Amino acid sequence: MTSAPQPPATPAPGQLKAVCLDVDDTLLDGQRASRQGLRELVGTDRAWPVWERTTDDYYARFINDELDFDTMCVQRTKAFFAAFGERIDDAEAARREDIRMAAMQRAWGLFDDARPCLDWMRDSGLRLAVITNAPSVYQRKKIAAVGLADAFDVLVISGEVGVAKPDPQIFETACEALGLRPGEVAHVGDRLDTDALGAARAGLHGIWLNRGHRAPATTEVPTIASLHELPELLVGDLPAVPVPELIP
Repeated sequence: MTSAPQPPATPAPGQLKAVCLDVDDTLLDGQRASRQGLRELVGTDRAWPVWERTTDDYYARFINDELDFDTMCVQRTKAFFAAFGERIDDAEAARREDIRMAAMQRAWGLFDDARPCLDWMRDSGLRLAVITNAPSVYQRKKIAAVGLADAFDVLVISGEVGVAKPDPQIFETACEALGLRPGEVAHVGDRLDTDALGAARAGLHGIWLNRGHRAPATTEVPTIASLHELPELLVGDLPAVPVPELIP
């Protein structure tokens, strides 16, 4: 078992003054909660790959402003059951989604490495922020439910600012809210392009949290397998990633 972060060293060299973090599957174990919701809905999570693919498709439509969040949830549920030959109307899909959502929310919880890492960063004098793609009320409810309502100096939520990761504007918005230059801020998230490369393209220190040990598509950003590894990275040399090298 990986040990928890040790007492703070000085986050040095250079100018790092704040760390932004993604929420789902970075701090909060979203997959575990979502699988619990699926089990509550259909009695098993064997269809998880189908649910995951369907979610990726419909969530992208939400992020791109093609669907509002509630409509996205209903249409996703309809598409999931249609994949197994069951056609349901909007009302029935909404009823089933309510069941799934309630079970998922009961299962919301942090990864074991989240709180120790946040505490270490705060004790080290780093400012903390969230950058997340989600509707405002839903994500604020989630952050509060896992005990992080007062953990951050800044919350930047796509549903509130009208732009989503990996658009550079959302990272710039976070830096402006922190009163810092992009080069003084790191961003950590579980999605390589959306989080790590998106942040690097905006001039931040992008860090990929590769919890699933997926084969990296690039070596242009630092990669960690756990938040337990983040303190060591932050107190080491964390140079800015040259933006031109990340643009295809």
